[in-house]
Amino acid sequence: MPETPEQTPALTDGKAYWKATIRLTVSLLAIWFIVSYGAGILFRDFLDQFSIGGAPLGFWFAQQGAIYVFVALIFYYCRAMAKLERKYRVRG
Repeated sequence: MPETPEQTPALTDGKAYWKATIRLTVSLLAIWFIVSYGAGILFRDFLDQFSIGGAPLGFWFAQQGAIYVFVALIFYYCRAMAKLERKYRVRG
């Protein structure tokens, strides 16, 4: 049976919660940066040796791949934050 808000204890450890939240956010931003800036600009010449859907891979990442990764990161962030909120008993 789910607990009511009155039965759910408050945030167990605020500092640990924020540390985990910041670690998650910075990690996902780093992945997004590497994919968008790295694959689309820095590593484009190397990636252009390969192709996806008839387009060079570096070009594909710059035009579409980074957007797909960004959307996937949004969904992952939502799931990970829900898990963190349950772990640290944060009420919304």
